This record gives sequence, structure tokens and C-alpha cells, in this order.
Amino acid sequence: MTAAHLTLPLGSVVRITNLKTERSALVRVTDRGPFVEGRIVDLSLAAAKALDVYLPGTAKVRLEVMEAPAPLDTGGRWAVQIGSFPQKKTAADFAEHLQKRYRTAQVLKFESPAGGWWVRARVRDDDRQRASSLAHETTTEHGAVFLVRLD
Repeated sequence: MTAAHLTLPLGSVVRITNLKTERSALVRVTDRGPFVEGRIVDLSLAAAKALDVYLPGTAKVRLEVMEAPAPLDTGGRWAVQIGSFPQKKTAADFAEHLQKRYRTAQVLKFESPAGGWWVRARVRDDDRQRASSLAHETTTEHGAVFLVRLD
């Protein structure tokens, strides 16, 4: 059973508990997400079924880190995931705007697995503090802005 989380190191093992049913399961963080504001974790189908989340689709959960391959509070490689753009040109224009604004950042655009286009800004040294500052300074009408851990 697996899950996606924005900032926990990949490979972390977490206990997810459905607060309504009290069912819990151990899952491994293998991906990044969810890229939906207000959500903290995306569950694989098997994990969603084990936690009684499959039919309702969402639930209030508690997340407890049981094991992490890297420190949670220090280190890591950080970036900012920005929006969900309907067209490649819109994403490219926004990426160009960010590249001019943050000259030392590496700004990438790429196709989202869910459709549309994403923009990701990687700050110098992939530093968490720099990425966090960029995330707080950046807005777009094309979706939310998320701090993500790359490792």
C-alpha cells in the first residue's frame, strides 16, 4: 500500500488513520501529491480500500510518521510546484515570467499525469527556506502553489 505526500521523504513509512472509522494502515510514500489545496495525502487504491476511504473519496485522517529515510526537519531538496495550466503556452508564459523574476531559479514546465501542464521552480541549492519564500510570493489564477520535497 502506497501514498503520495508533498514533503515527506520518499520511502517514508506512515500510519494513516481514518478519523471517522478509526481504521488504520501502514503505507509507504512513493510519490508526490496531492496537488489539491487542503489535502495532505493521496492513497493508493489498496490503501483507500483498507481505510474505508475508497467509496467516499476523501476523509479526515491522522498521519503519523513511523520511519523516514532522511531527516524530516533538515536537509532535503525542495522546489515549488505551481498551478495546473490548461494549455502548454499558458504554462510556458508563466514559467518565463518566473524565470525573469527569479533569475537564479530553474523553472520547468511539464505535462501533468492528470492532464494539463505544471510549472515547477527549483531554487538555488534546492534550499527549503528559499523554496518556501518563493512559494509564499507566488500566485496564479491557474491553481494552487505547493512546496514539494524532491528527494
